[in-house]
Amino acid sequence: MIRVVYYYLILFMTLMMTIGGSVAAFMAIADIVSPPSYYHSYIEYQEMKIANKTKYNDQGEAISTPEINEEELREEYNLVVAQDKERNKERAWNTLIKGFGWIVIPLPIFIFYQRKIRNNQE
Repeated sequence: MIRVVYYYLILFMTLMMTIGGSVAAFMAIADIVSPPSYYHSYIEYQEMKIANKTKYNDQGEAISTPEINEEELREEYNLVVAQDKERNKERAWNTLIKGFGWIVIPLPIFIFYQRKIRNNQE
C-alpha cells in the first residue's frame, strides 16, 4: 500500500514538473517571437542624457547644459533599443533551454513509474 502511494506521489511530482517546464517553454517561445519592448521613449532617453551631462554648482543650479546632436542621439537610442531586444531574446533562449530541461528530465521517470503501476495492476 505504501509503495503504491509512493508511486502515485512520484507520478504527481514528475507530472507537475513536466507541466511547469511546458509552461516555461511556451513563455520563452513567446518572448523569442515577440520580445518585450524597450521601456523608455525617445524623449525620456533624451532627457536622461541631458540630465547626465548637465553640470551643477554647489547650490544645485545648472552651470552648463550640453549640446546634443539629434542624429547621433537618435542613432544611439536605436542602438540601445536593438541591444535590449537582442538581450531579451538571448534570455528567452536560455529560459527555453531550462524549460526543456524541466520536461526532458522528469518525463522518463514519469513514464517508468506509470508502467510500474500498470504492471502491478495487471
